[in-house]
Amino acid sequence: RHVYQTATAHGKRVQAAGGAKNYMVILPDADPDFTVDALIGSVYGCAGERCMAGSVAVTVDDAARRVLPPLREALDGMKIGPTDRDPEADMGPVVTRQHLDKVHGYIASGLSDGASLYRDGRGVEVPETPDGFYLGPTIFDEASTHMKIVREEIFGPVLSVIRTGSLENGIEACNQSGFGNAAVLFTGDGRAARTFRNQVSAGMVGINVGVPAPMAFFPFSGWNGSFFGDLHIQGKEGFAFYTRQKVTMSRWA
Repeated sequence: RHVYQTATAHGKRVQAAGGAKNYMVILPDADPDFTVDALIGSVYGCAGERCMAGSVAVTVDDAARRVLPPLREALDGMKIGPTDRDPEADMGPVVTRQHLDKVHGYIASGLSDGASLYRDGRGVEVPETPDGFYLGPTIFDEASTHMKIVREEIFGPVLSVIRTGSLENGIEACNQSGFGNAAVLFTGDGRAARTFRNQVSAGMVGINVGVPAPMAFFPFSGWNGSFFGDLHIQGKEGFAFYTRQKVTMSRWA
């Protein structure tokens, strides 16, 4: 926001990508195996260090009971290690010691705010790289929208789970976020998918797609605090951003 305000005050055209807090709503009719695989890729791919990573799962009715146990079991089987030299490693370290300490701080905050630590990824040991900045897959259950772990971008392998009773409440939870990069719905119900697509306040929506990052010919269209500017990145808007148009009108006698 500061970059956008400063640059536009000096007459510059700006595309300023902000932070993200990407919500994933899971309905009871979602296929558990498919959803677990999608959650692992979305939340824990790149150790959660990407702007399209899933961060909050909003489970509706008994969806948590159907998804969380197999998710934890799958995460228990993940190998943590240096992905640049170990082809069997499923997840590598975070980028720096300072960032690892920051993510540990978010975990401590979640505990102090009353969330239940469903899976603790701290204390991971990797013998071949003992000084690596490793944090295993972490899950908080019984989180709520007022908690810091839900409101702020953690940028690490931490999933916060909110339980609710309806799709409408799930959409409301998504829309309480100050960000609007991506939002995802897992369901087999086309009507629910249409409702979610139309009502959720996010620029990139996935229906049974854990990371709804569009191909480059579509705009990378974050909303709210996730993007500042008029023309989005990629697609036709991306070309328009770098184009100064000229119109010539001629008449000859």
